[in-house]
Amino acid sequence: MNTATTIDPFIHLSGVTKTYRSGRKEHLAISDATFDVMPGELVALVGPSGCGKSTLLKVLAGLHSHDAGDVRIGSATHPFDPARDIGMVFQAPLLLKWRRILDNVLLPAELLGLPMAAARERGRELMAMVGLAGYEDKYPYELSGGMQQRAAIARALVHDPKLVLMDEPFGALDALTREKMNLELLRIWKESGKTIVFVTHGISEAVFLGTRVVVLTAGPARMADNFEIELPRPRTLDMKTHEAFGVYTRRVYKLLGME
Repeated sequence: MNTATTIDPFIHLSGVTKTYRSGRKEHLAISDATFDVMPGELVALVGPSGCGKSTLLKVLAGLHSHDAGDVRIGSATHPFDPARDIGMVFQAPLLLKWRRILDNVLLPAELLGLPMAAARERGRELMAMVGLAGYEDKYPYELSGGMQQRAAIARALVHDPKLVLMDEPFGALDALTREKMNLELLRIWKESGKTIVFVTHGISEAVFLGTRVVVLTAGPARMADNFEIELPRPRTLDMKTHEAFGVYTRRVYKLLGME
């Protein structure tokens, strides 16, 4: 007897389109986006600037409607509430400059009306997990850009969301800090067990981080490919010099017409 069970996708997109309208003008931002994200995956969406990656992320977040196709997150047995079950990290940390770092981290818990004693304890634990233990009472201006983005990641996790959406979160950082934050994100992802969708225009970054990579062509966003990254974990920076890593990156370059 076959007792194997099938795991349903955590996110299912099929034929999703999105058009922006301004007066008589229309702009097709997403055309036929189709892919699944399994529970606990870290899926990287990669494509050129302006191709619709951020729009697709906003559709997943429930911030934008879609015009056609199917978007399903969660299941009947595991219902999904976008207001409660999503954590977001943007390119800029967007920390409130008049609030201490721990108070910034706790903001989603406050907005959702969660018990604050438990949230404060979780906030401190998350700050330790992202490497900010001892910085709870600092203000944003006292932290480097990379440290501020760590705080933004802790903020996205404080209400224990089922899904974390990250929109080019390291794009504003210098190259060395970005590499370090890639390693930190992989550690945080492993420790938290969250499902993450990570938007980037960095091909190397997508391959390094992703369990899978979804390649989107120049706008409107259309899925050119969707493939697993079968590199060993834990990932190390020296993997970027390996032939297998180069095979994946060349595959993306070719899909984007850059080879």
